[in-house]
Order: sequence, then structure tokens, then C-alpha cells
Amino acid sequence: MPSPGRPSQRVANDNTPSPAPPAPVAVTPGPRASRFQDIYHKALRATVKANSYENFAACFPTPARHVPASLESVHRQLNAKLEEGATAEFNEVLKEREVVKGLNELDRLVGDARRRKNDGESESSAPPHLLGADGLYQAHLAPFLQHAQDTLNAKLETTQSQNAELADRIIAQRKEMESLLSGLEAVMTDLEGSAKASTQYSKEHSLRQKSMQVDEDIEKRDAI
Repeated sequence: MPSPGRPSQRVANDNTPSPAPPAPVAVTPGPRASRFQDIYHKALRATVKANSYENFAACFPTPARHVPASLESVHRQLNAKLEEGATAEFNEVLKEREVVKGLNELDRLVGDARRRKNDGESESSAPPHLLGADGLYQAHLAPFLQHAQDTLNAKLETTQSQNAELADRIIAQRKEMESLLSGLEAVMTDLEGSAKASTQYSKEHSLRQKSMQVDEDIEKRDAI
């Protein structure tokens, strides 16, 4: 039985130790920060080198012809001032924007991601005790929400397919109705023509009968 003043071994084993906090980001330039500074200095030297004495002297032909040594000294001092000023401004920007710290943090994240990949860990895996309320909420609901989304997507695809079939069927039925209406109009035109011809024939037949009746009456009268 454990003594009152000493915690039991079981309780100590049940407490999951929290992972150590991440190491502080170093202010000494890391690989990316060093490479970034090296690229800048190379570009600056190339820019200053482009301002050669020949190009500079072409802008001042008279001093170049009469006092070339003095003009060359001015050219060297100007390039030195340009390089010094650009370097100072670059360093000031690095300090204000904490570029070195940010690039070092990027180095750390990339290294940590590579380590996780080599260890077979998921990029999004994290110890449960490091997850916040939103992370735990999403972790519990993510499978259900994914299943619901897949189901809705399948139903949506089925509905869209059925709607496309219905649209094709409606278009076919409209074409069939238009064809039937055209045929009905043709039949109506034929019927109207037949009715007109029948009416005309009835009138002519009636006149013929009346004419025959008159002839018969005349023949009877002559016979008497």
C-alpha cells in the first residue's frame, strides 16, 4: 500500500508527459538566411561592377581628359558609398522584418517535416493533448462530415444525371408534339378543302336536279 506522502507508481504512469516546447529560433543566420544574404551581396557587387570607370568617365568627358586620376578616385568613392549605403539599408530591412528569424523558422519547419516524413508520420498528426478545442471538434466530426459529404456528392451526381435525362426526354417530346401539330394542321387543311369541295358539289347537284325537274314538267305540259 503506497504511503500517503508519496504518489503511487500507477498514477505517475497514467500522467502522459507533455512534449518539450520547441527550441527558440536562433538569430544566427541559418542555411536559407545565409543563402539569401549571399545572393543579395552577389547581386549588389554585380550592380556596382556594372558602373565601370569607362561608363562613368563617358558621362564626364572633360574631367576624364584633363584630370583622369581625380575622376577615377571619385568613381571609386562613389561605388564604395553606393555599396555601403545599399548594404546598410539591406541590413536594416533584415532587422525590421526579422527576416533571419523567419527563414530560420522555415528551416526548422522543413527539417521537422522531413523528420516526420522519414518516420512515417502524417503531416497533420499531432498529440491529442496539443490540440485545441477546434482541433478536437474537427477530429471527432471529420469522419462523419466526410461521409455525409461523399453521400451528398453521390446524390447530387445522380440528380444531375437524372435531370439531364429528363431534359433530353422533354426536348424529344417537344419535337414530337411539334411534328404532330404540323401533321394535324395538314389534316385540317385537307378537311377544309374536302368540306369546301363537298359544299360546292352539293350546290351543283341541287341545281342539276332542279333543271331536270323543270325539263320533266315541260315535257309533261307538251304531252297534254
